Amino acid sequence: MNASVNTDKVNLLDFDREGLKAFFVEMGDKPFRATQLLKWIYQEGVDDFDQMTNLSKALRTYLKEHCCIKAPEIIVEQKASDGTRKWAVQMGCGNRVETVFIPESNRGTLCVSSQVGCALACTFCSTAQQGFNRNLNVSEIIGQLYAAQRRLGAEQKITNVVMMGMGEPLLNFDNVVAAMNLMMDDFCYGLSKRRVTISTSGVVPAMNRLHEVCDVSMAVSLHAASDKLRDELVPINQKYPLQQLMQACRDYAKAGPRRHITFEYVMLAGINDSAQDAKDLIRLLSHVPSKVNLIPFNPFPQSIYQCSDEQTILQFRDRLHNAGIVTTIRKTRGEDIDAACGQLVGQVDDKSRRHLKLQQMALKKAG
Repeated sequence: MNASVNTDKVNLLDFDREGLKAFFVEMGDKPFRATQLLKWIYQEGVDDFDQMTNLSKALRTYLKEHCCIKAPEIIVEQKASDGTRKWAVQMGCGNRVETVFIPESNRGTLCVSSQVGCALACTFCSTAQQGFNRNLNVSEIIGQLYAAQRRLGAEQKITNVVMMGMGEPLLNFDNVVAAMNLMMDDFCYGLSKRRVTISTSGVVPAMNRLHEVCDVSMAVSLHAASDKLRDELVPINQKYPLQQLMQACRDYAKAGPRRHITFEYVMLAGINDSAQDAKDLIRLLSHVPSKVNLIPFNPFPQSIYQCSDEQTILQFRDRLHNAGIVTTIRKTRGEDIDAACGQLVGQVDDKSRRHLKLQQMALKKAG
């Protein structure tokens, strides 16, 4: 794991349990210290080594001198009329990402970012307009959950985590897996594997690798049922077309009992919302254990798309439902603070110059 770049001390939030065991063994201590430390950090909320009373005084002194427990800092908080909260989280070097908490009567869902910006350039996503800077470290990913739960306190509990914030999680594979391990570790947050979801645009080799090392729920940003259209909406499809993607989905579903894949499908007026599009989607998903989540498009400045109207979305849902596919329409949350799906932008020092390319594409389409 990469230690945090913000300090010369080792940030212990950068390690999952196995990483911490290796850390303690390397310094000549016992591996069970990892479990003790995890409980202090994540279950007791203690970041002062002097308060970790079941650690020896010598160990506490060593940790104070050489280590730290440092989560990224929440610097801006916005609260929507529906109770959704969006936090701008400072990641250093002038970069910020956005993290969103969605409260519901029976659960609280945190939407976590995995990268500063995103390099995949999906044309309907506001995050893509910002370009890409870098992958987040483990401490910066798990730190969003750590900082959010501290901010919420006893008032609200985070019960679900979705890796659906800024970035493509599977392009930051090792750090994302380590962070999800911490989310599910019984000595950390103890979340069920069904309550941790990773969303991908279809990085097929990483999907195949993921089911071998980490058992979490999978969501796939699909948005089109033909390669021609998906090549345009989700450009990574040009590298991993639908035939490869669907095979990876089938393999992932088979790797766990009662596992299905959630397919995310943003509704774009006149683009992917016709009766024929629904038929094509039904055919595409016919051999994959599926659930479809229809997402009303959330507009952003310079967008070239419009959202399908309500009647069209309902008809699309009914066609899928009548074909035996469990289909829901995602309720838009946090729209008044730009916290809805596809609206997260943060503050990105774009090293990819992606935002300039996307602006050129938009001008070409408009002209």
